Amino acid sequence: MTVQIITIDGPSGSGKGTLAAKLAEHYQYHLLDSGALYRLLGLSLHKHDLLEKLDSQLDECIQYARQLDIKFETSTSGILVFLDGEDVSQTIRTERVGEYASKVAVVPELRQALFERQRAFAQSPGLVADGRDMATSIFPEAKAKIYLTASAESRAERRVKQLQGMGLDAKINDILANIQARDKRDMEREVAPLKPAKDAYIIDSSELTIDQVFKLMVDYVDSRTI
Repeated sequence: MTVQIITIDGPSGSGKGTLAAKLAEHYQYHLLDSGALYRLLGLSLHKHDLLEKLDSQLDECIQYARQLDIKFETSTSGILVFLDGEDVSQTIRTERVGEYASKVAVVPELRQALFERQRAFAQSPGLVADGRDMATSIFPEAKAKIYLTASAESRAERRVKQLQGMGLDAKINDILANIQARDKRDMEREVAPLKPAKDAYIIDSSELTIDQVFKLMVDYVDSRTI
């Protein structure tokens, strides 16, 4: 049986995660949050004092990437993420861990170590894969490719609300600066830079609600006979 794959790529804060989860539930597909994998690796390397030694101890970092003890569980409150048996669902969504992930993502050898791990998520009946290079690098064979974007300002506002909802302190200027710096790093990296696939359906969510974007996505996916 052919595994149907839907990819959702785009910059940080565009709403990829929320909408990928809604699509996975709608179609009863598996879900891959590839950003979580990079965040988990970044967090693990930081905990083992290796994040600032990527150049000098790359082989050891690659081994950590291949052997990460991670687990995803669904719950009434969303997706729970575990690293080495510890619930890090909220920790990996912080701005600091996002920066760890961005540093990891520019290292070709670490991306390759996580490549097969991501490919293995493609199981019947289908998969919704959320990330930055799902359509361009990991699942180029996907029949439905979505690129979700939004202005840096609107993404910063959403991020502040999200962090405040988690009980975390957040300043709009700091968040905006971090988003702009991460966008630049992701778009200019040599390996798998952030960009839409040539055949991607591009949605700008700056002025749209989640429900409006979700309807656009479902209409598009259905038109691709998924």
